Amino acid sequence: MCDDQTVADNYEYLRSKKLTRRQFGIVSAGTGLSMLLPLEANAQEVSESEIDVTTPDGVADCYFVHPSSSAHPGVLIWPDAFGLRPAKRQMARRLAASGYSVLVVNQYYRTQRAPIVETTNFAEARGTLMPLMRSLNVDTQTRDAMAFVSFLDTQPAVDQNRKMGTMGYCMGGPFTMRTAAAVPDRIGAAASFHGGGLVTDGADSPHLLVPQMKASYLFAIAANDDENQPEAKDVLREAFAKAGLPAEIEVYEGAMHGWCPPDSTVYHEVQAERAWSRLLVLFENALT
Repeated sequence: MCDDQTVADNYEYLRSKKLTRRQFGIVSAGTGLSMLLPLEANAQEVSESEIDVTTPDGVADCYFVHPSSSAHPGVLIWPDAFGLRPAKRQMARRLAASGYSVLVVNQYYRTQRAPIVETTNFAEARGTLMPLMRSLNVDTQTRDAMAFVSFLDTQPAVDQNRKMGTMGYCMGGPFTMRTAAAVPDRIGAAASFHGGGLVTDGADSPHLLVPQMKASYLFAIAANDDENQPEAKDVLREAFAKAGLPAEIEVYEGAMHGWCPPDSTVYHEVQAERAWSRLLVLFENALT
């Protein structure tokens, strides 16, 4: 999860790469916006739209993208702390071109429509993001998960005869676990990328939900997240083993918290591409 320790770790990482303080402050504005993610081989033509989805708590602004023909497995994407933005749309388009009908949500819709902030430097956006992050809880996440999955199942572009996937980044990691537990008969695969708060001491820790799930899982863990909580990966492995569910749980060497989105201050292209390839394998095998 984005916090003071993460900010400090990532700043030290960037300093080791010999970025100046000024470059650290502006890198998020230039990295993802100036680059294009590669498309997969045999990429499909896609259709996209900005849509509003009604939930029990209001109207959520979302982005929906899917192959232009036929019906495909649905995928629900939970963004990181910075919310729905161009980089997340870009990633969703890439996934859709691989044959999935993808919904990216603004998890803060109760308070503010996207865009949320104009930077992916957490230190700069902290004052805006922390109250928004604290406004969400187990109940809001569960209600949202059920509403968004239900919405996907009403769309002609979504194949209701195939399982659905969900994926999340940073704070979105635990959201995927609550989604998989809330709608176990629909969620067949889930992925957490540098997810925070997956294992806590609380009675509502996401890892305690594993017995309620039916999903295969991918946990791509940042190196500094593992350094700060080395026991989390072992707790996750034990929980999934006891539940008899497949889970690929790996620490990505040299990758800092937040390394996957292309607009991240610590984007690590090689490891981001590796994590993406593992996601595609997961979805190909589990969304049947």
